[in-house]
Amino acid sequence: MSMEVADRDPITNLQSLVDSLKHRVQELEFVNAKLSSQLANCCCHEKEKKPDGSVSFDSSVEKSRKANSGSKKTTNEKVKETVPGHITRIMNHLPKRYVALKVMYFGQRFYGFASEAQMDPTIESEIFKALEKTRLLVGDKKESQYSRCGRTDKGVSAVGQVIALYLRSNLKETCENNEDSNKIVYNEQYEGEIDYVRVLNRALPEDIRVFGWCPVPLDFNARFSCLGREYYYLFWGQNLNLLAMESAGRKFVGERDFRNFCKMDALNVHSYRRKITSFAVSPCDVRFDENQLWAIKIKGSAFLWHQVRCMVAVLFLIGQGHESPDVVDALLDTSRTPRKPQYTMAPEIPLVLQSCEFEGLKFTCSSDAGQALRVHLAKECQSYHLQAAIFHEALRSCLPIEKDQSSLENRTIKKKCAHVPLVSRPTEPSYDERRAKLNSKA
Repeated sequence: MSMEVADRDPITNLQSLVDSLKHRVQELEFVNAKLSSQLANCCCHEKEKKPDGSVSFDSSVEKSRKANSGSKKTTNEKVKETVPGHITRIMNHLPKRYVALKVMYFGQRFYGFASEAQMDPTIESEIFKALEKTRLLVGDKKESQYSRCGRTDKGVSAVGQVIALYLRSNLKETCENNEDSNKIVYNEQYEGEIDYVRVLNRALPEDIRVFGWCPVPLDFNARFSCLGREYYYLFWGQNLNLLAMESAGRKFVGERDFRNFCKMDALNVHSYRRKITSFAVSPCDVRFDENQLWAIKIKGSAFLWHQVRCMVAVLFLIGQGHESPDVVDALLDTSRTPRKPQYTMAPEIPLVLQSCEFEGLKFTCSSDAGQALRVHLAKECQSYHLQAAIFHEALRSCLPIEKDQSSLENRTIKKKCAHVPLVSRPTEPSYDERRAKLNSKA
């Protein structure tokens, strides 16, 4: 008998709880109706009828905010407006881990990689927008201990850029971070973790993609932990002396002073010695009519501002027969050539940061994310091939050039292409002259 009473008690308690909740819901519905009536009669609000027939109310504060919405705001300001304070506090207390991300981007429409640039968009700003949108970012950029391997310029692309920062983690095996309540994942576990590649690639624009991620130690820095960087510069080989270019390029290998092969920053850079570990000129698997695409491949521990584009510009002059390979020796000898001759850098679009080398880093990507990445890149390749096909058809449709007109144009081009040897050109101020000028202003 007592057993039957014991079985009925939980049922009775549950029914009582349900009745209590129903009563509370009725009370809240009454309060809601009362407040809605007061709001409708309030003079500080205006009704706005929506297309579906419902009515919304805009307060004077809300109207003012909407009126000012056209003003320019930073990404952080926009995020602060849309993310409530308690959400931010919760995010800051979630488990996090320090990871490196391998990133590719097609740089044509960007004003460089770094978000410190005065122009938008940049690759870095787009990456942080995606990190904020996906709630992967823990704290702000400074708190995330962010670092980047290379700061590529406007128009430059990459298939092997590397960045590092703290990201939110799904893993629970953590350690306390001093007195802070943030929990940091230290192990190298992958199973059960957020699929960073898939999540980020869904939020990034079409011309930026994450290739992989890797957990890294807390003392890792994407810039200073890098052992070497490799750049490719793509070009069409027609009418160029490739053997002379390769012979000249080998002179760069070793530790050299490259002040005549860069844009000098005398305020921040005081040593212009850099080590080039390898140089090669190699054919690519792309042809246009009878013209072969080639790549200059340059690998070094670090590079100066615009160094690769300046090196390539001089190599092109050699390949065109305007300069001897010996001009590289002259420009590398800073006692003989203390000032950089004035010459135009090679264009930025064909330059690609191919890879960044680190000790022990093994980037990973889930099979689903990898498949989605391949499909996306194949689609982008097809899209660019279609555009190229349209231009090719336009080229075939051009009217033939008359013989007399062709010879006239050739004479004009030859007149414009009169070459002034590099060693005979006007020069830029030397490093010492730049420093003296800076000191005089101090």
